[in-house]
Amino acid sequence: MYEAFSANYDRFVNWEDRLAYELPFINDQIASLQRTPTQALSILDAACGTGMHAIALAGAGHHVSGADLFPQMIEKAELNASAAGVKVSFKAAGLGDLFSAFEGERFDLVLCLGNSLPHLLSEHEIINALVDFAAVLHQGGMLLIQNRNFDAVMRREERWMEPQTFRDAEGEWIFQRFYDFLPGGLIRFNIVTLKQSGDSGWQSAVTSTLLRAQLHAELEQALIDTGFNTIRAYGSMQGNAFSAETSGNLILTALKA
Repeated sequence: MYEAFSANYDRFVNWEDRLAYELPFINDQIASLQRTPTQALSILDAACGTGMHAIALAGAGHHVSGADLFPQMIEKAELNASAAGVKVSFKAAGLGDLFSAFEGERFDLVLCLGNSLPHLLSEHEIINALVDFAAVLHQGGMLLIQNRNFDAVMRREERWMEPQTFRDAEGEWIFQRFYDFLPGGLIRFNIVTLKQSGDSGWQSAVTSTLLRAQLHAELEQALIDTGFNTIRAYGSMQGNAFSAETSGNLILTALKA
């Protein structure tokens, strides 16, 4: 999916709104790790996509790195960082390969945002990624995970998400996301992209990838098993209490023991 979708990713996400919504919560977690209010932290944005969270945090004065499995995303992230006039060290590396890619570098905070962790399709892959997160964190460093609340998604088989739209001088785009529920807790995640340019009609394309539903209890136990503690669950990037029944997201923060 993401090799093909990288060209449209920054059209798909309304970054101005998303960053305004999410950064206050991230900054609260940063403040909890700082020894002084002006301390610059070392931060790794794993599965960084086109780099917009990393760029915003670098612009705030932190030492930021970003990693993504797909070189196409890293290319876009480097262009975005250059346009923003900030320095971010980007590497093409997937979840589970961060310690090797960053050659043993340690961070104060690791972010895994945007429902990225559910792209790992087995318990072994999830454990490997969490062990890797712990390996790149300083003692007492924080891991912040943002997933969809799959407890609610799976219980109600919620297939459809709100469409996203974008328009500029090149044309208009509509993005419709939906799930297909497969055996064994797997989900096919589909994005239908509709594009209209000038007087031409609408053109369509469908990209798909597999996800594995990660439930709250399962993921929290995996964090404990891989050496994390002080685990807190939230229902949104506004810091709301997590409800398995009603929350849209599962946000977990955990400290490396």
